[in-house]
Amino acid sequence: MAMALAPDVSTWPADNPQLIGSRCGDCAAVTWPRQSRCPRCSSAEMTDQLLSREGELIAWTTQGFVPKLPYAGKTTGDGFEPFGIGLVQLGDDVRVEARLTVADPARLRSGMAVELVFVPLYTADDGTDVMTCAFAPA
Repeated sequence: MAMALAPDVSTWPADNPQLIGSRCGDCAAVTWPRQSRCPRCSSAEMTDQLLSREGELIAWTTQGFVPKLPYAGKTTGDGFEPFGIGLVQLGDDVRVEARLTVADPARLRSGMAVELVFVPLYTADDGTDVMTCAFAPA
């Protein structure tokens, strides 16, 4: 059994899940996650928009230590494994920051194609895998 860490930000567990962003009806700005007001023009004319599953890696880093609270993962210093974080351009719409499935910087390069996947973040006390979005090399 599995559940989404943040069920409102994507269509997971659909077969081909997508992130759910929003588009401003006044200035066409796209955001992720969805927002009720446009960060560019302050309009409230926001509608949901499904974002592309494929993107281009723009920048990245490796998270080499346990994030500070309110980190959702349950990993402590003893069991922590570094993970990649990337800035991904999704089409012409928006750049999103998300976990990467690759942590080794030698295997990452600017402009590489990546694809949205969902990976376990941690296992809840009841044994349920808590899933989060990530981008994997395409």
